[in-house]
Amino acid sequence: MTLHDILKSKGTSVHLISPESTLGDVVKELVRHRIGSLLVCDRDPESGEQVRGIITERDILYASAAGKPLEEVKVADAMTRELITGSPEDTLEDAMGLMTQHRIRHLPVLAKGRLVGMVSIGDVVKAQHHELAVENHFMRDYIRG
Repeated sequence: MTLHDILKSKGTSVHLISPESTLGDVVKELVRHRIGSLLVCDRDPESGEQVRGIITERDILYASAAGKPLEEVKVADAMTRELITGSPEDTLEDAMGLMTQHRIRHLPVLAKGRLVGMVSIGDVVKAQHHELAVENHFMRDYIRG
């Protein structure tokens, strides 16, 4: 199974925010959509969305610990700029390894440099669980003859 398969099942919708928004805006969006991260993008009418980074719950905690009110902190000042990404052809094992190695829970998926979706560690675990359940079912049938 690949990330393409997961996106085909869950959909390709990704929630975005501008780098000029505040962390207060981020919190409202995360709560409204019941998610843990937003991709930070510049919206350019000519070239489309330009991904600049990601803002996660962890980034908000770090910024909050600095003591400045969230409404005064710009997303650009708190976001993670070094974006770790996957591609639609990546296997579940590849994605899980990448997410574990970098200690991340959200993986933007890019195809030819363009954003095509995002998967969470929950999406990857769910897909892996489904694969193992199907394999287990076939193995039981095989053993039973």
